[in-house]
Amino acid sequence: QVQLVESGGGLVQAGGSLRLSCAASGRTFTNYYLGWFRQAPGKEREFIAAIRWSGDITYYATSMKGRVTISRDNVKNTVYMQMNSLKPEDTAVYYCAATDARGRDISNYNNYDIWGQGTQVTVSS
Repeated sequence: QVQLVESGGGLVQAGGSLRLSCAASGRTFTNYYLGWFRQAPGKEREFIAAIRWSGDITYYATSMKGRVTISRDNVKNTVYMQMNSLKPEDTAVYYCAATDARGRDISNYNNYDIWGQGTQVTVSS
């Protein structure tokens, strides 16, 4: 059974940091991209960052670049996203997802086939 399980969310004060984890299991993710998205109430799911499983290619949303870093540990089959300088508007459910891409737009959530259950991040002012 293919699974992505997020962890690391929680309540943090503005200006703080969090590191989210996405543990992948159930298949080989070679040639896949693992991405992070978020969705706030009443808003569309938003792309944050993605990394090719090999780790040699990363993508970041322009709005988040400089505040987030995506990385992976292939031994642990885990992708991480370090978020710094958090703001109240970063409050959302954060999801990791996987896609085999095949030339499709990495930032489009419709192109991802496997999703985790999400982890809540709440940033207080």
